[in-house]
Amino acid sequence: MKSIKTEEAVGMALAHDVTAMYDGFKGALFKRGHVIKEEDIEKLLDIGKKTVYVGEPDEGLLHEDECARRLAEITGISEGHFTGPAEGKMLLISDIKGMLRIDTELLREINSIGDITIATLPDHYRVEKDTAVASMRIVPLYTEKEQIERAEELSGDRKLIRLLPYKEKKVGVIITGSEVYSGRISDKFEPVIRKKLEYYPAEIVGVKICDDDKLMIVEVARELLGGGADLLVFTGGMSVDPDDLTPGAIRELGADIVSHGVPAQPGNMTLVAYLGDIPILGVPGAAISLPTTMLDVMLPQIFTGERFTKKELISLGDGGLCQKCRPCHYPNCTFGRY
Repeated sequence: MKSIKTEEAVGMALAHDVTAMYDGFKGALFKRGHVIKEEDIEKLLDIGKKTVYVGEPDEGLLHEDECARRLAEITGISEGHFTGPAEGKMLLISDIKGMLRIDTELLREINSIGDITIATLPDHYRVEKDTAVASMRIVPLYTEKEQIERAEELSGDRKLIRLLPYKEKKVGVIITGSEVYSGRISDKFEPVIRKKLEYYPAEIVGVKICDDDKLMIVEVARELLGGGADLLVFTGGMSVDPDDLTPGAIRELGADIVSHGVPAQPGNMTLVAYLGDIPILGVPGAAISLPTTMLDVMLPQIFTGERFTKKELISLGDGGLCQKCRPCHYPNCTFGRY
Protein backbone atom coordinates (compact mmCIF):
# COMPACT_ATOMS: atom_id res chain seq x y z
CA MET A 1 0.00 0.00 0.00
CA LYS A 2 1.33 3.43 -0.86
CA SER A 3 0.29 7.06 -0.89
CA ILE A 4 0.15 8.63 -4.34
CA LYS A 5 -0.87 11.98 -5.80
CA THR A 6 -4.51 11.85 -6.79
CA GLU A 7 -3.81 12.98 -10.37
CA GLU A 8 -1.45 10.01 -10.81
CA ALA A 9 -3.84 7.39 -9.41
CA VAL A 10 -5.97 6.73 -12.51
CA GLY A 11 -6.37 2.99 -13.04
CA MET A 12 -5.37 2.11 -9.49
CA ALA A 13 -7.58 0.56 -6.80
CA LEU A 14 -8.33 2.52 -3.64
CA ALA A 15 -7.07 0.90 -0.45
CA HIS A 16 -9.72 2.67 1.64
CA ASP A 17 -13.17 4.22 1.55
CA VAL A 18 -13.13 7.90 0.68
CA THR A 19 -15.67 9.74 2.84
CA ALA A 20 -17.28 12.99 1.80
CA MET A 21 -19.43 15.56 3.60
CA TYR A 22 -21.37 18.18 1.66
CA ASP A 23 -24.93 19.57 1.43
CA GLY A 24 -26.13 17.33 4.28
CA PHE A 25 -24.53 14.21 2.78
CA LYS A 26 -22.02 12.15 4.77
CA GLY A 27 -20.86 8.83 3.45
CA ALA A 28 -18.52 6.97 1.14
CA LEU A 29 -17.92 8.85 -2.11
CA PHE A 30 -15.83 5.91 -3.31
CA LYS A 31 -15.55 2.49 -1.68
CA ARG A 32 -12.40 0.54 -0.99
CA GLY A 33 -11.36 -1.35 -4.12
CA HIS A 34 -12.82 1.29 -6.48
CA VAL A 35 -10.62 1.69 -9.55
CA ILE A 36 -10.01 5.40 -9.99
CA LYS A 37 -11.15 6.85 -13.31
CA GLU A 38 -10.18 10.12 -14.97
CA GLU A 39 -13.56 11.65 -14.12
CA ASP A 40 -13.03 10.83 -10.42
CA ILE A 41 -10.03 13.12 -10.05
CA GLU A 42 -11.95 16.40 -9.76
CA LYS A 43 -14.37 14.87 -7.25
CA LEU A 44 -11.50 13.73 -5.08
CA LEU A 45 -9.77 17.10 -5.27
CA ASP A 46 -13.05 18.86 -4.45
CA ILE A 47 -13.14 17.11 -1.06
CA GLY A 48 -9.49 17.86 -0.31
CA LYS A 49 -7.95 14.55 -1.34
CA LYS A 50 -4.61 15.60 -2.84
CA THR A 51 -3.30 12.08 -2.21
CA VAL A 52 -4.92 8.67 -1.89
CA TYR A 53 -3.78 5.25 -0.69
CA VAL A 54 -3.72 2.53 -3.32
CA GLY A 55 -2.67 -1.09 -3.49
CA GLU A 56 -2.67 -3.80 -0.86
CA PRO A 57 -1.92 -3.25 2.84
CA ASP A 58 1.48 -4.05 4.26
CA GLU A 59 1.89 -7.47 5.86
CA GLY A 60 0.69 -7.57 9.45
CA LEU A 61 -1.87 -4.79 9.03
CA LEU A 62 -5.65 -5.17 9.08
CA HIS A 63 -8.11 -2.86 7.35
CA GLU A 64 -10.67 -1.02 9.50
CA ASP A 65 -13.56 -3.09 8.13
CA GLU A 66 -11.97 -6.38 9.10
CA CYS A 67 -11.05 -4.98 12.52
CA ALA A 68 -14.64 -3.87 13.11
CA ARG A 69 -15.95 -7.32 12.12
CA ARG A 70 -13.57 -9.11 14.48
CA LEU A 71 -14.34 -6.75 17.34
CA ALA A 72 -18.04 -7.45 16.78
CA GLU A 73 -17.38 -11.19 16.89
CA ILE A 74 -15.83 -11.07 20.36
CA THR A 75 -19.16 -10.02 21.87
CA GLY A 76 -20.73 -13.38 20.99
CA ILE A 77 -24.11 -11.77 21.50
CA SER A 78 -27.35 -13.54 20.55
CA GLU A 79 -29.96 -10.95 21.62
CA GLY A 80 -28.85 -8.37 19.06
CA HIS A 81 -27.46 -8.05 15.55
CA PHE A 82 -24.70 -6.04 13.89
CA THR A 83 -24.94 -3.74 10.90
CA GLY A 84 -21.96 -2.78 8.77
CA PRO A 85 -19.19 -2.37 8.40
CA ALA A 86 -19.96 1.16 7.20
CA GLU A 87 -17.30 3.87 7.36
CA GLY A 88 -15.20 1.39 9.33
CA LYS A 89 -17.85 0.83 12.01
CA MET A 90 -19.98 -2.08 13.14
CA LEU A 91 -23.13 -1.11 15.06
CA LEU A 92 -24.79 -3.44 17.55
CA ILE A 93 -28.60 -3.21 17.48
CA SER A 94 -30.74 -4.68 20.26
CA ASP A 95 -33.30 -7.30 19.21
CA ILE A 96 -35.06 -7.14 22.57
CA LYS A 97 -36.68 -4.81 25.06
CA GLY A 98 -34.62 -5.14 28.20
CA MET A 99 -31.49 -4.02 30.01
CA LEU A 100 -27.96 -3.56 28.68
CA ARG A 101 -25.06 -4.87 30.74
CA ILE A 102 -21.45 -3.92 30.03
CA ASP A 103 -18.31 -5.45 31.53
CA THR A 104 -16.89 -1.98 32.12
CA GLU A 105 -13.49 -3.26 33.26
CA LEU A 106 -13.07 -5.35 30.10
CA LEU A 107 -14.23 -2.40 28.01
CA ARG A 108 -11.50 -0.22 29.58
CA GLU A 109 -8.89 -2.91 28.95
CA ILE A 110 -9.79 -3.28 25.26
CA ASN A 111 -10.01 0.48 24.67
CA SER A 112 -6.54 0.82 26.23
CA ILE A 113 -4.90 -1.39 23.61
CA GLY A 114 -4.13 1.42 21.18
CA ASP A 115 -6.15 2.04 18.03
CA ILE A 116 -9.33 0.26 19.17
CA THR A 117 -12.42 2.24 20.14
CA ILE A 118 -15.58 0.52 21.38
CA ALA A 119 -18.35 2.88 22.49
CA THR A 120 -21.52 1.72 24.26
CA LEU A 121 -24.57 3.01 26.02
CA PRO A 122 -24.11 2.98 29.82
CA ASP A 123 -24.10 -0.22 31.83
CA HIS A 124 -27.58 -1.03 33.22
CA TYR A 125 -29.24 1.10 30.52
CA ARG A 126 -32.88 0.39 29.71
CA VAL A 127 -33.12 -0.33 25.98
CA GLU A 128 -35.89 -0.79 23.47
CA LYS A 129 -35.92 -3.18 20.52
CA ASP A 130 -33.93 -1.74 17.58
CA THR A 131 -31.85 0.54 19.85
CA ALA A 132 -28.20 1.01 18.78
CA VAL A 133 -26.24 0.01 21.90
CA ALA A 134 -22.59 -0.23 20.80
CA SER A 135 -20.17 0.73 18.03
CA MET A 136 -16.87 -1.00 17.14
CA ARG A 137 -14.08 0.56 15.10
CA ILE A 138 -10.40 1.49 14.98
CA VAL A 139 -9.10 5.04 14.67
CA PRO A 140 -6.71 4.70 11.70
CA LEU A 141 -7.45 3.10 8.36
CA TYR A 142 -5.23 0.11 9.20
CA THR A 143 -3.82 -1.23 12.44
CA GLU A 144 -1.49 -3.99 13.53
CA LYS A 145 -3.05 -7.43 13.56
CA GLU A 146 -1.65 -7.95 17.06
CA GLN A 147 -3.98 -5.28 18.47
CA ILE A 148 -7.08 -7.15 17.41
CA GLU A 149 -5.63 -10.45 18.57
CA ARG A 150 -4.96 -8.87 21.96
CA ALA A 151 -8.62 -7.78 22.22
CA GLU A 152 -9.72 -11.31 21.33
CA GLU A 153 -7.36 -12.75 23.94
CA LEU A 154 -8.60 -10.38 26.66
CA SER A 155 -12.22 -11.28 25.95
CA GLY A 156 -11.75 -15.02 26.29
CA ASP A 157 -14.79 -16.39 28.12
CA ARG A 158 -15.80 -12.96 29.45
CA LYS A 159 -18.93 -11.27 28.14
CA LEU A 160 -18.21 -7.71 27.07
CA ILE A 161 -21.86 -6.95 26.31
CA ARG A 162 -25.07 -8.64 27.42
CA LEU A 163 -28.64 -7.82 26.47
CA LEU A 164 -31.04 -9.14 29.08
CA PRO A 165 -34.73 -9.52 28.23
CA TYR A 166 -37.37 -8.87 30.87
CA LYS A 167 -38.95 -11.90 32.52
CA GLU A 168 -42.58 -12.27 33.55
CA LYS A 169 -43.25 -11.59 37.22
CA LYS A 170 -46.27 -11.88 39.47
CA VAL A 171 -46.29 -8.84 41.73
CA GLY A 172 -47.76 -8.46 45.19
CA VAL A 173 -48.19 -4.87 46.38
CA ILE A 174 -48.40 -4.04 50.10
CA ILE A 175 -49.37 -0.52 51.15
CA THR A 176 -48.86 0.32 54.81
CA GLY A 177 -50.04 3.15 56.99
CA SER A 178 -52.83 3.59 59.53
CA GLU A 179 -54.02 6.74 57.80
CA VAL A 180 -54.64 4.80 54.57
CA TYR A 181 -55.90 1.63 56.30
CA SER A 182 -58.47 3.60 58.33
CA GLY A 183 -59.65 5.50 55.26
CA ARG A 184 -58.63 8.90 56.66
CA ILE A 185 -56.76 9.52 53.39
CA SER A 186 -57.04 7.77 50.05
CA ASP A 187 -54.20 5.63 48.76
CA LYS A 188 -52.20 7.22 45.96
CA PHE A 189 -49.54 4.54 45.52
CA GLU A 190 -51.51 1.81 43.74
CA PRO A 191 -52.15 3.82 40.54
CA VAL A 192 -48.47 4.83 40.47
CA ILE A 193 -47.16 1.28 40.71
CA ARG A 194 -49.73 0.00 38.22
CA LYS A 195 -48.64 2.65 35.71
CA LYS A 196 -44.94 1.88 36.14
CA LEU A 197 -45.48 -1.87 35.87
CA GLU A 198 -47.33 -1.49 32.56
CA TYR A 199 -43.93 -1.22 30.87
CA TYR A 200 -42.87 -4.67 32.08
CA PRO A 201 -44.29 -8.21 31.71
CA ALA A 202 -45.94 -7.93 35.13
CA GLU A 203 -49.14 -9.40 36.54
CA ILE A 204 -50.35 -7.83 39.76
CA VAL A 205 -51.72 -10.72 41.82
CA GLY A 206 -52.88 -8.58 44.73
CA VAL A 207 -52.84 -5.15 46.31
CA LYS A 208 -53.24 -5.11 50.09
CA ILE A 209 -53.50 -2.20 52.51
CA CYS A 210 -52.20 -2.81 56.03
CA ASP A 211 -52.38 -0.99 59.34
CA ASP A 212 -49.16 -0.04 61.14
CA ASP A 213 -49.03 -3.53 62.57
CA LYS A 214 -45.96 -5.68 61.94
CA LEU A 215 -47.81 -8.97 62.35
CA MET A 216 -50.50 -7.89 59.86
CA ILE A 217 -47.89 -6.81 57.33
CA VAL A 218 -46.05 -10.15 57.60
CA GLU A 219 -49.28 -12.17 57.31
CA VAL A 220 -50.41 -10.24 54.23
CA ALA A 221 -47.00 -10.69 52.61
CA ARG A 222 -47.17 -14.45 53.20
CA GLU A 223 -50.68 -14.53 51.76
CA LEU A 224 -49.46 -12.84 48.55
CA LEU A 225 -46.50 -15.21 48.33
CA GLY A 226 -48.87 -18.13 48.75
CA GLY A 227 -50.92 -16.72 45.90
CA GLY A 228 -47.93 -16.96 43.56
CA ALA A 229 -46.23 -13.57 43.93
CA ASP A 230 -42.55 -13.69 42.96
CA LEU A 231 -41.96 -9.97 43.53
CA LEU A 232 -43.14 -7.99 46.56
CA VAL A 233 -43.36 -4.19 46.54
CA PHE A 234 -43.91 -2.43 49.86
CA THR A 235 -44.66 1.24 50.37
CA GLY A 236 -45.14 3.30 53.50
CA GLY A 237 -43.20 3.18 56.76
CA MET A 238 -39.80 3.20 55.05
CA SER A 239 -38.06 5.93 57.05
CA VAL A 240 -36.08 5.54 60.28
CA ASP A 241 -38.85 6.82 62.59
CA PRO A 242 -39.64 4.43 65.49
CA ASP A 243 -43.19 3.87 64.22
CA ASP A 244 -42.07 2.96 60.70
CA LEU A 245 -42.51 -0.82 60.82
CA THR A 246 -42.10 -1.97 57.21
CA PRO A 247 -38.34 -2.77 57.27
CA GLY A 248 -38.82 -4.76 60.48
CA ALA A 249 -41.73 -6.66 58.92
CA ILE A 250 -39.58 -7.55 55.92
CA ARG A 251 -36.93 -8.91 58.29
CA GLU A 252 -39.61 -10.82 60.20
CA LEU A 253 -40.67 -12.36 56.91
CA GLY A 254 -37.22 -13.95 56.76
CA ALA A 255 -35.83 -11.83 53.93
CA ASP A 256 -32.15 -11.01 53.54
CA ILE A 257 -31.88 -7.20 53.34
CA VAL A 258 -29.16 -6.18 50.89
CA SER A 259 -29.55 -2.51 51.75
CA HIS A 260 -31.99 -0.18 53.48
CA GLY A 261 -31.03 3.15 52.03
CA VAL A 262 -29.14 3.96 48.83
CA PRO A 263 -26.90 6.94 47.94
CA ALA A 264 -29.45 8.41 45.56
CA GLN A 265 -32.23 10.99 45.67
CA PRO A 266 -35.17 10.87 45.30
CA GLY A 267 -35.65 7.45 46.84
CA ASN A 268 -32.91 7.65 49.49
CA MET A 269 -34.76 5.25 51.82
CA THR A 270 -35.28 2.52 49.19
CA LEU A 271 -34.97 -1.00 50.59
CA VAL A 272 -33.73 -3.97 48.56
CA ALA A 273 -34.11 -7.48 49.94
CA TYR A 274 -34.49 -11.11 48.84
CA LEU A 275 -36.56 -13.93 50.24
CA GLY A 276 -34.72 -16.79 48.57
CA ASP A 277 -34.90 -15.81 44.91
CA ILE A 278 -37.88 -13.50 45.38
CA PRO A 279 -36.94 -9.80 45.20
CA ILE A 280 -38.51 -7.37 47.65
CA LEU A 281 -38.56 -3.61 47.18
CA GLY A 282 -39.39 -1.10 49.88
CA VAL A 283 -40.42 2.11 48.14
CA PRO A 284 -40.33 5.52 49.88
CA GLY A 285 -43.19 7.98 49.51
CA ALA A 286 -41.35 10.11 46.94
CA ALA A 287 -42.54 7.68 44.26
CA ILE A 288 -46.05 9.09 44.67
CA SER A 289 -45.20 12.72 44.00
CA LEU A 290 -42.22 12.65 41.63
CA PRO A 291 -42.11 11.28 38.07
CA THR A 292 -38.78 9.47 38.51
CA THR A 293 -37.30 7.92 41.65
CA MET A 294 -35.15 4.95 42.55
CA LEU A 295 -38.16 2.73 41.86
CA ASP A 296 -37.70 3.45 38.14
CA VAL A 297 -33.99 2.68 38.39
CA MET A 298 -34.53 -0.63 40.20
CA LEU A 299 -37.32 -2.14 38.12
CA PRO A 300 -35.35 -2.95 34.94
CA GLN A 301 -32.83 -5.11 36.82
CA ILE A 302 -35.57 -6.68 38.93
CA PHE A 303 -37.35 -7.82 35.75
CA THR A 304 -34.20 -9.27 34.17
CA GLY A 305 -33.82 -11.54 37.18
CA GLU A 306 -30.30 -10.31 37.99
CA ARG A 307 -29.73 -10.03 41.72
CA PHE A 308 -28.66 -6.69 43.20
CA THR A 309 -25.44 -6.58 45.21
CA LYS A 310 -24.44 -4.13 47.92
CA LYS A 311 -21.54 -3.01 45.74
CA GLU A 312 -23.91 -2.09 42.91
CA LEU A 313 -26.20 -0.16 45.21
CA ILE A 314 -23.28 1.78 46.72
CA SER A 315 -22.14 2.74 43.22
CA LEU A 316 -25.46 4.57 42.70
CA GLY A 317 -23.85 7.59 44.35
CA ASP A 318 -22.14 8.57 41.09
CA GLY A 319 -25.16 9.89 39.20
CA GLY A 320 -27.50 9.38 42.13
CA LEU A 321 -28.74 12.95 42.35
CA CYS A 322 -31.75 13.62 40.14
CA GLN A 323 -31.73 17.05 38.48
CA LYS A 324 -35.55 17.12 38.48
CA CYS A 325 -35.69 18.36 34.90
CA ARG A 326 -38.98 19.60 33.51
CA PRO A 327 -39.99 17.73 31.50
CA CYS A 328 -38.38 14.58 32.86
CA HIS A 329 -36.03 12.89 30.34
CA TYR A 330 -35.42 9.63 32.20
CA PRO A 331 -33.80 7.27 31.22
CA ASN A 332 -31.95 9.62 28.83
CA CYS A 333 -30.25 11.46 31.69
CA THR A 334 -27.58 11.17 34.38
CA PHE A 335 -29.84 9.77 37.10
CA GLY A 336 -29.48 6.19 38.27
CA ARG A 337 -26.20 5.23 36.60
CA TYR A 338 -24.45 2.42 38.45
